[in-house]
Amino acid sequence: MKCRWTSVCVGILSFFAFITTSLVAEPKPTTLVVFGEKEYRSSLRKDPNRELVTLETIPGILLNIKYATTDNFTGQKIYKEAKAFARKPVAEALEKAQLEFLKNGYSIQIYDAYRPYQATVTFYEIIKDTRYVASPKTGSRHNKGCAIDLTLVDTKTNQELKMPTKYDSFERAAWADAPVSDPIIKKNRDTLIHGLSQFGFRVNKTEWWHFDFLECNGFEVLDIPFEGLEN
Repeated sequence: MKCRWTSVCVGILSFFAFITTSLVAEPKPTTLVVFGEKEYRSSLRKDPNRELVTLETIPGILLNIKYATTDNFTGQKIYKEAKAFARKPVAEALEKAQLEFLKNGYSIQIYDAYRPYQATVTFYEIIKDTRYVASPKTGSRHNKGCAIDLTLVDTKTNQELKMPTKYDSFERAAWADAPVSDPIIKKNRDTLIHGLSQFGFRVNKTEWWHFDFLECNGFEVLDIPFEGLEN
């Protein structure tokens, strides 16, 4: 039956729309779960693959842990020790990539790997730009032990390959798809990105050095200092 009083019809429809909207529950904001050492140790008993293992045991791997020095964008020492850790599956994939790079005369050099959550909080307080640092509301794959910052070194000269920018650059030139005029630098960046993509890593679009391991579902954000992982 057609409604003859337009204003009455509109009022009735608006009322039912209000009632319907009111009955739909508002989504509850998710709270980030951060594991300390106790919770982390408990998770290992259930699944040994969650272990954060040292990357120093990978053949030929090199460490240049920038956040254990003042040579980083914060100008502060963030870590007490120059260490690199990653979840066991990540470390295993990285070792496969390293062995392949070694065949071609290159070696992986790590700038950063597992990063305690508190470091992410510090970074955000300094930068507040989530294109380059993770939000403390979500944490990052670094906090989960599932991301690695790295470059390549020529095994003959022991020199880092030339890349578009320095590590931790906030320039547009640091983006993984930024135009590169120098053919050698472009080749170096392509070699790095392509080589790691063969073993389950994906480059971050705004950082040519940052690689996420894709098979990391279910790993928690951790806030354990390096010394807590060596006990």
